[in-house]
Amino acid sequence: MKVLIVLTSHSELGNTGEKTGFWIEEFAAPYYVLADAGVETDLASPKGGQPPIDPKSEQPDFQTDATHRFDKDEELQNKLAHTHKLGELNAADYDAVFYPGGHGPLWDLANDADSIKLIETFYNDKKPLALVCHAPGVLIKTKKADGTPLVEGKEVTGFSNTEEEAVKLTNVVPFLVEDELKKLGGKYSKGADWGSYVLKDGLLITGQNPGSSAEAARELLKMLKG
Repeated sequence: MKVLIVLTSHSELGNTGEKTGFWIEEFAAPYYVLADAGVETDLASPKGGQPPIDPKSEQPDFQTDATHRFDKDEELQNKLAHTHKLGELNAADYDAVFYPGGHGPLWDLANDADSIKLIETFYNDKKPLALVCHAPGVLIKTKKADGTPLVEGKEVTGFSNTEEEAVKLTNVVPFLVEDELKKLGGKYSKGADWGSYVLKDGLLITGQNPGSSAEAARELLKMLKG
């Protein structure tokens, strides 16, 4: 089994002068869930190379067993520093795809032609897709074969408006994940802020926030094992 993990290449938090990127827990927790089960993984980003880490995700309050493990894992850090360029990969080489969040994907992956094509190919080939936190936002321009939005009519979740308000970035992000999923006809629902909440609809798995990332990966693993 082989899974592609797709990370953002975007590092600027709007016009705030602050940095963003991907959220470490949302990468590390799923990575280890998959790796510990013997799943092979490749890492990719739009620009290739080292994807930017959201500096906030390195703060003490946001550390977990998975992030502590990552901090000591030189092999994984080296792998992360050399992600493949997304446009150079073939969806046919993978059994599933996983998108960690962080705010970065709202700027680049949501609009990235290679990412959109990749997701649509996985969906049309009936392969599982898992996305957590802000990453469900990368689905906003994806479509089914009939041209309708990929999320239309599907049970989905993602970073909620109340969670975005709590981190005071409602007016900074290019769009609100919850609002956009609803606009596209997604059946959006959420659990408690910051609690694990994961939805499955067919082969689409979405997680609400950082705390949902390990559970989303476990659900993906179940699907892969059939």
